[in-house]
Amino acid sequence: MGSQIYSPTPQFSSQFPKTKSRQVSSYASLQLKPRISIISSQQQPESTRVVTETAIPRTSTFNVDFKTFEACKLGISRYPDFVYNAQGGTGTGTGKRIESSNEISIDFDLEKLYIPPLTSATAKFLGLPLPPFLKIDIEPELLKGYVNQETGKVNLEFKAKFWFSVGTIYRAPPLLVDTLLTSEESKGRIREGRGQRLNGGGKCKLVGVATVEPIDDLFMNTFLSLPTECLANMNAKFSFSST
Repeated sequence: MGSQIYSPTPQFSSQFPKTKSRQVSSYASLQLKPRISIISSQQQPESTRVVTETAIPRTSTFNVDFKTFEACKLGISRYPDFVYNAQGGTGTGTGKRIESSNEISIDFDLEKLYIPPLTSATAKFLGLPLPPFLKIDIEPELLKGYVNQETGKVNLEFKAKFWFSVGTIYRAPPLLVDTLLTSEESKGRIREGRGQRLNGGGKCKLVGVATVEPIDDLFMNTFLSLPTECLANMNAKFSFSST
């Protein structure tokens, strides 16, 4: 009669259910994978929002208002920049949609365009207000261009005369500035700047580098090392309304 030996160790089947191990493996892999955040258009930083959020009228022609603010800069030659408070600058123009394009053409009325002068009350040089009686008037001669309502990109042709004066004692012939004010990058030989596109509130930063030619004034030509370059850096806001 044969005998049978029974092991005290219980015998387990090697066929375990795999559901739990798969869950653990799946959880571990999720913890190891990098997380990718997707930002919706509503979560985008204000500076990247498109211009359509500024409620541009759907009409083909509409009004455009322009304002300038503080924390602007103006620089010429290799001198440090003037820190310029342009609060109170205003302009009114007409906007027109360009068919089959995201661009809007804008043309400002020169009679309604005002840019504050640089004085001891509005400008500082090396941290100090401009000397008393020193004044730089800005006389615009042209401001027109294009705004891309999809990207917020702005390009405006800007021409102006800059008048330097010291009270009633001295008034130099005007410096002629002809540049492209842009929300992108403007770069010359010795001057450069980078702007910011229109955000959802219609605000932007426009920069422009221009070449300033000599004038009929030996003192100014020597003092400013003309011909040279100047840089304009303006904080501005555009508002759109139906005509």
